Amino acid sequence: MNIHLILQMAADSMPDREAVICGSQRLTYQDLSDAVNSLADKLEGTKKLAYLAETGTAAPVAMFAAALRGIPYVPINYRLAEDQITSLLKRVSPALLISDDAPEVEGITKISPVQVFSPGTSWDGFAPDEEGNIAIELFTSGTTGDPKSAILRHDNLMAYILGTIEFMSAEESQSTLVSVPPYHIAGISAILSSVYAGRRMVQLPNFSPEAWLKLAKQENVSQAFLVPTMLQRIIEYTASNNETLDLPAMQAIAYGGGKMPHSVIKQAMTLMPHVNFTNAYGLTETSSTICLLDPDDHRDAFQSEDPAVRARLSSVGRPLPAVEVEIRDDDNAPCGAGDAGYVFVRGEQVSGEYHGSGSLLDENGWFPTRDRGYLDDAGYLFLDGRADDVIVRGGENISPGEIEDVLIEMSDIKDVAAVAVADDEWGEAVGVVIVPADMTTPPEIEAIKSHVKNQLRSSRVPTKVKFMEELPYNETGKLLRRVLRDGFST
Repeated sequence: MNIHLILQMAADSMPDREAVICGSQRLTYQDLSDAVNSLADKLEGTKKLAYLAETGTAAPVAMFAAALRGIPYVPINYRLAEDQITSLLKRVSPALLISDDAPEVEGITKISPVQVFSPGTSWDGFAPDEEGNIAIELFTSGTTGDPKSAILRHDNLMAYILGTIEFMSAEESQSTLVSVPPYHIAGISAILSSVYAGRRMVQLPNFSPEAWLKLAKQENVSQAFLVPTMLQRIIEYTASNNETLDLPAMQAIAYGGGKMPHSVIKQAMTLMPHVNFTNAYGLTETSSTICLLDPDDHRDAFQSEDPAVRARLSSVGRPLPAVEVEIRDDDNAPCGAGDAGYVFVRGEQVSGEYHGSGSLLDENGWFPTRDRGYLDDAGYLFLDGRADDVIVRGGENISPGEIEDVLIEMSDIKDVAAVAVADDEWGEAVGVVIVPADMTTPPEIEAIKSHVKNQLRSSRVPTKVKFMEELPYNETGKLLRRVLRDGFST
């Protein structure tokens, strides 16, 4: 099944309903479909359609037009340095590129986002529906190395949408605020899920707390997706300006892309008790979400006196019905409940495939996520970070997450990250970078060490402690641990 079918069904069923809004531009589903057909007609002979620009109405047009012509859609991170963009464009070439400003690369033909909407002939062909066709090539964030080009086929994306969204389930008044970038899997899934549900997309090209709040109120937004740092900045902005989080139309906020501090989600639930919060965990290679901590889970964890239930606020929830999750040890054997290991996932929405290097799925269809974690006895998944982030101290594997969870409990710590630092005796030891609640009065280093020792054990006590005004996150909320590790080595 081709993902263009999603738009075709929406345009046939609700042509006059608003589909997408960005600034002064407002498109109905019929407008969106017409623009897609017009762009598709211009793609004759095109091998790939790339997109290098901010979030805008041209993004969904490009994605569906590429699908209609049966060619891959390749969104690229416009925030990268020019040499990095050039490198990615060389990997994509030959292609038609939608961009206002891009370096010259052989084999790349450019048009602007405005030209996407230039009048033209409507293509009257049919979307190809061969099994295994590539829909999207999406570069991973590359936080631990060069970006990999993940391949998502139409079958993967349709399995995700059909397994999680009900067609035309949104009321005409409902809208979702899209502030994640178009080159992120959350940006892709926002388009697909919104169109299939019939929910109006309100696009915010450049996030700021002030702009987000203004647009949410102005458009009576009912749903939103945020990375944890965005939600934290919104809360801090309202507090510093003596404002309230007055969003009466807001019904649901989903978050993901990085670890959500306990203090932030608790504040958000207190400030917006009428909002349903969902923690969505997924990867580029899994076509978006594979686990959900749903609103009832949030409320139960927030209100419960049971420590095991309260702890679930730190989890990413349970697998979707069509997804299986398994934890394996170093010998590739399944782990029991509560035992940490490597997270594997299986399901029709899981691609696990990269351009140039093939599929990483094993013979039984399992994909190694490279995340570490464990499942509790009720099936909730707790993540311990990436496999590459594990601190190996004298042969003992130490999860950064367990140290971070303990330290964030201290009232004078706002944010914290644990990383591996070189150690002559143990090979590696624990280093922590702390963002104090008040930079003028940071916590005592001995108090930090004592807290870790009392809550965990001596091998987890940091040998090095640094203070920073803020931790380095990328624009999609991923902590850049490599930057912190490099900071300890210089």
